[in-house]
Amino acid sequence: MSIDWANFTPWSAAMGGLLIGAAVSLLLLFNGRIAVISGILSGVLKPIAGDTAWKVAFVLGIMAAPALFTLFFFSPEVSITTSTPILILAGLFVGFGTRLGSGCTSGHGICGMARFSRRSIVAVITFMLVAFATVAVINLLGLRG
Repeated sequence: MSIDWANFTPWSAAMGGLLIGAAVSLLLLFNGRIAVISGILSGVLKPIAGDTAWKVAFVLGIMAAPALFTLFFFSPEVSITTSTPILILAGLFVGFGTRLGSGCTSGHGICGMARFSRRSIVAVITFMLVAFATVAVINLLGLRG
């Protein structure tokens, strides 16, 4: 995937951050639930009576939002230059990391850190250090696509 740096503005990123913050705040305020995407998706795949409808609605909303955005605004050009096996492997690593870290980046980074959870702060620091190291190794080895 490549980013069109010539047309990137921090305003779109800031607006996205504000919308995510508002969404997780509203979920907490009205439902008393924390927006941990991996946990919500897990709850859809392994339903618990009386606790599934809002999770299904949440997941459907996450999937519908990009389609609605492109319907009313624009569709950004997405170019994925990595092979399908690499994408599958990356997805498996993300799933494994989510289980290993007891939550996903959104749960720890957005909700956990906002609640000053020590576990989430440590998790986010770990995510970032591993990401920095991964980028450094990929650049060092010349594996960048």
